[in-house]
Amino acid sequence: MTDLLYSDVEESLRSSVRGALGRVTDSARVAALYDDPDADTSAVWSAVAGDLGLAGLLVPGEWGGVGAGAREVAVVLEELGRTVAPVPFLESAVIATTALLELESDVVASLADGGQRGVLVLPWSARAGAWTATEGGAVTPVAGALGADLFLVPTLVGGTVQLVLHESATVDPITSLDMSRPLAAVTPTGEGRVLAKGDAAVAAVDAALAAGAALLASEQVGLAQWCLETTVEYAKTRVQFARPIGSFQAIKHRLADLYLEVAQAQAAARYAADTLATGDADAPVAQAVAQSYCSDVAVHAAEEALQLHGGIGMTWEHAIHLYLKRAKSDQLALGTPAAHRADLAGLVDLPQH
Repeated sequence: MTDLLYSDVEESLRSSVRGALGRVTDSARVAALYDDPDADTSAVWSAVAGDLGLAGLLVPGEWGGVGAGAREVAVVLEELGRTVAPVPFLESAVIATTALLELESDVVASLADGGQRGVLVLPWSARAGAWTATEGGAVTPVAGALGADLFLVPTLVGGTVQLVLHESATVDPITSLDMSRPLAAVTPTGEGRVLAKGDAAVAAVDAALAAGAALLASEQVGLAQWCLETTVEYAKTRVQFARPIGSFQAIKHRLADLYLEVAQAQAAARYAADTLATGDADAPVAQAVAQSYCSDVAVHAAEEALQLHGGIGMTWEHAIHLYLKRAKSDQLALGTPAAHRADLAGLVDLPQH
C-alpha cells in the first residue's frame, strides 16, 4: 500500500522552504503587486531556485539537477501555496522542465540552476489531451511568460505538431485576477529550434500538462491549509458577545467541515504526486480526482476565511483577498474541475450526462 505520509526528508525540505520564504516574502509584498505589477520579486525566485536549488528538483544529476521526484516537488508547492509566493516555479521547474525531460533534451540543464526560466506557451487553461497548437500569432493567456528566457511553443506546421524552442518572444502583460501569477500574451519571434515532431511532441506536452495539474493540487492544498489555520486562530481570539466566536456552535461546525475537506484534499493531492513519482498506471485517475476536488476546496477555504473573519477579512490590508484570488485563478488553471470530472468519467467508464 502506498505510504502517503511525509518522510523525514520531505519534512526537512518543507522546513527549509518555509524558512526561506519567510525571509523574502510576505503578504504585504504580494499585495504591492496589485498597485505596481512591475515590483521586483526576483529575491523570491533567487531564494527558491538559487539558494535552495529547487529549480532543478526534477532534473537528474547528470544535467545539473537534484534528481528528486514529484513528492518532493509537491512539498515545495504546498509551501508556495501557503504564501501565494510570486514565483513561476510550477510553470518553469515543473511544466516546462517535464516537457524537456520527456524528450530527454539537454536544454533542461539550462533550467536546473534557476539562472534561466522556461515556459510552455499554451493558454493557462489547457490540460493534457485538450489543447491546440498555435499556427502563428499571439498565444494568450500564458502564465510564467514574464521574465522567461526559453519559450517552448507547440506549433502546427503542415498538419503536424512540433514543439519549437524559441529564445525570444514578444510578451505583453495582461491584467490578471491573481497578480502573484501574472498572465501575458506571447508571440514567439524568430524561427526557433524544433525539439520534437508528431507523437513525440504531443506526448511531451501532455506529460507536462499532466504533471502541472497533478502538482497544482498540492499548491491548492497549501493555500487551503493556510486559510483554515488562520481562521481557526482568529476564531480563538475574536470576542463577540463576551465570548470567542470559535465557541459558537455554528462556527465550530463550519470549521470542522472545512477541516475534513482540507484533509481529504491533502490525501488526493498526495496520491496524485505519488502516482506521478512512481509512474503508476493509476496516475491519470489520481490527477483527475485531485484537480476536480482540490480546486473547489481551495476556493471554499478562502471563501470561509473571508466570511469568518468578518469585516476585517474584507479589507485590502488583510491577506485573505490574495488567497481568494489565487484560489479562484487556480480553479481555472490547467483545466476546470468540471473538465477534470468529465475526464475522470471516461477513465473509470462512467456515463456522462
